[in-house]
Amino acid sequence: MGVLLGLLIIPQTSTLVGLLTNCECRWPQISLLVFAICLMEFCGQACLTPLEALVSDLFPGEEESRWAFSFHSLMLSLGGCVGYLLTAVDWTPSDTVVYLGGPEAFIFIVLTFIFLACLMGTTFICEKPTGEVGVSRKAKSTACFCFCPVLPRLKLLPRTIFSLLNVFPQLYSLCSRMPKVIARLFVAELCSWMALMSIMLFYADFVGERLYGGVPSENPGSLGRTRYDEGVRMASLGLFLQCVTSVMFSLVMERMVLCIGPRKLYLSSVVLLAVSSAVMTVSNSIVLVTIMVAVTGFTFCTLQILPYTLTCLYHSNAQVFFANERDNPHGHHRVLLIKSSEMPSMSTQKRTNGCLSGTSGGTSKTKHLQSNIPASLSRDLNVSVTMEPTPAQPPAIRGIGTDIAILDSAYLLSQVLPSLFLGSLVQLFQSVTIYMACASLLSVVAVYFSRKIVFEKADMEACR
Repeated sequence: MGVLLGLLIIPQTSTLVGLLTNCECRWPQISLLVFAICLMEFCGQACLTPLEALVSDLFPGEEESRWAFSFHSLMLSLGGCVGYLLTAVDWTPSDTVVYLGGPEAFIFIVLTFIFLACLMGTTFICEKPTGEVGVSRKAKSTACFCFCPVLPRLKLLPRTIFSLLNVFPQLYSLCSRMPKVIARLFVAELCSWMALMSIMLFYADFVGERLYGGVPSENPGSLGRTRYDEGVRMASLGLFLQCVTSVMFSLVMERMVLCIGPRKLYLSSVVLLAVSSAVMTVSNSIVLVTIMVAVTGFTFCTLQILPYTLTCLYHSNAQVFFANERDNPHGHHRVLLIKSSEMPSMSTQKRTNGCLSGTSGGTSKTKHLQSNIPASLSRDLNVSVTMEPTPAQPPAIRGIGTDIAILDSAYLLSQVLPSLFLGSLVQLFQSVTIYMACASLLSVVAVYFSRKIVFEKADMEACR
């Protein structure tokens, strides 16, 4: 409902503000527009993150999770194809578009109907796996999407409000105890997404102003504004080709991982992003720039699949990847020194995970051991007992949904952080080329941090 409300408000902000107030200033319209965009983004992400956690539950294994997230990336790329194709077409000459209020209003009406169709399809889907989800889960997973009564859900409202009030302390606690493997993956993905988002978010402005020489601030119908609109449509075509490339690589991603390996695949995608953004920085050819932005679809596909499959890998073998280094940093055996004079008192106890608990088992064995020790040595004899290391367990509060949400936050932060400084840099250098230059620089940083990602058990030594 939040996404639907945002789709309805965004194209009608000026009309709604005119009905609510007679003020001629622009801040009410801008505020309403920002509110609608934030609402739609928040509600959309609130749907996607549990969906990704559900996919990881239904397909916990490394290979099957990679296949599942490849299909997930495929569907996201197809959705991007539809969105960019709608903006790449010039809808102005159509009488129907003029009657509905212009190209922008027409596009949002189409998006609203597409969203409603997908929402109704999702609502009536009921998926109930009958087999075991995984060895570590020991429970069947059931996902059912159906209409639920509203009134019984109102009882959960106080609990929900309480949870929202505690979200920041919980967030700090989870981030402060973030495992090293997740932290390294988060930093690498954040830098990679920031480089890619610097292209995707500002590519239309880059093409419209630099390659087409348009002026977005001019009035509609003027020469500068017409050129800018043509550049935006050409940029939409390039981003459409980017999604097509992502679709193609999503279909063959599993085979590529088996042939090349996840490490080389991830690093090659980030290196390719750095090369593509560098070419777009220095080139003035529309064809070459369009080819380069289409190539970045490979990076988009990789970032949608490999980080999530790595998270599934970490959680499938938590004792290895989430080992608590503070308890037993090197996994060495512990040596326990016991005096023989203390052995009778310990004969009625057994050791469990380094703790003593009372039991009568082992009494006869202890007496037999003492009977073979001379009386003159029994008082000062120290017995060395080697204890097997207790495997460290990950914190019970940490689930795979938490780490997936952390990865999604890297994707969302990558949209916010470049927006904070790129506009100021463009004004400082008086050139939109800074968009692609920053993307190239961020790609180089992403290559450095991507080399520190843990892809397999052998990388854990370097992580420690």
